[in-house]
Amino acid sequence: MHSETQTRRLEDLLRRLASRRGIPHAILAVESGDRSFRWSAAYGVADGAGSPVRPEAPFFLASIDKTFTACVVLKLCERGLLQLEEPIAAYLPEAWIRGLHRWNGKDYTSAITVWNLLSHTSGLPDWHLDRPKQGRPMLDNLLLEGDRELSLAEILEWVRGQMVPHFPPQPHCAERPKARYCDTNFILLNALIEQVAGRPLEEVYEKELFAGLGLTRTWLAGRSQPRETTLEPAALWSGGKPLALPRLLRSIWGIYSTAEDGIRFLRALLRGECFRDASTLALMQRWNRLGFPLDLAALRSPHWPIEYGLGLLRFRIPRLGSALHLVGHSGSTGCWLFYCPQLDLFLAGSVDQAEAGPLPYRFLPEVLRAMEKIGSHSAHRKRG
Repeated sequence: MHSETQTRRLEDLLRRLASRRGIPHAILAVESGDRSFRWSAAYGVADGAGSPVRPEAPFFLASIDKTFTACVVLKLCERGLLQLEEPIAAYLPEAWIRGLHRWNGKDYTSAITVWNLLSHTSGLPDWHLDRPKQGRPMLDNLLLEGDRELSLAEILEWVRGQMVPHFPPQPHCAERPKARYCDTNFILLNALIEQVAGRPLEEVYEKELFAGLGLTRTWLAGRSQPRETTLEPAALWSGGKPLALPRLLRSIWGIYSTAEDGIRFLRALLRGECFRDASTLALMQRWNRLGFPLDLAALRSPHWPIEYGLGLLRFRIPRLGSALHLVGHSGSTGCWLFYCPQLDLFLAGSVDQAEAGPLPYRFLPEVLRAMEKIGSHSAHRKRG
């Protein structure tokens, strides 16, 4: 049963968020682990026509999809089809990756492992955020020039010819490996999944995750369809205008989903329902601190004091005590999917704004403060 006080607090927080300058709309769902508390709402406009956004509207997951990717990779590892410490050269064509990582005159590409990609310890540059040797970052070009198809070959050639790595690939046995958040890592993992499985990524996701977990309103943009009728996705925005990027999102294997489906997925994952072996989930949560931001690209991505495992990140909540933290993932468009174990709460939502990557780390602590009593009661019941 909803607490009226907590519900009012959540509604006030969400209204204030949606009223901020540059935020067209906001979607938020909060659910206790035992489902005794379930609340969702949305405020603002869903599209350029001014249609009101609804809490069940699908939204672009951005980098939340890294958790989906990691889950599939680890399921393939459990079957012996992949090895985490194996070089990616064992799975990807040499012509694709040759010369991808050149550091101080040496080609380190052959040293990059599957684990390096999953843990952001490859040292590779980020294909769309890092500044190239000449000109603007790829993301800035795309926002200025408009929607277009990007092939995997074009992305990898951009990384190889226009960008500089940040450090050599880190050894798996390193006590404190360097880590820098990088979308190139997961573009390569998606390509790797297709190579190993011998099928398009959307078919692999449907078989390995969507069908078995009942994610009926989750699909790959331009590549598949939701299995249940759903609303039109909430629009992405930039500079106060809606973005139409169907070809780009298809190119990068982008995923649409709802807050409800997202929570269903994260609950199943953290309960160990996605894997055969309990140690696989534990492997995802061997945390390593991401590097301190020293440039604009790093500031636009998750960074210190965030810790990263394998496709999952952990964020300790400031001012609420060092023991309180969130596990899950966020995205560069101001979207989030997290679980707070101390309060036994799942949180999902989005503002669908291209420049809002840091927003979840400012907004979610406010949500947890509003929900602390209900979460504590739920966790107490769960322990009892």
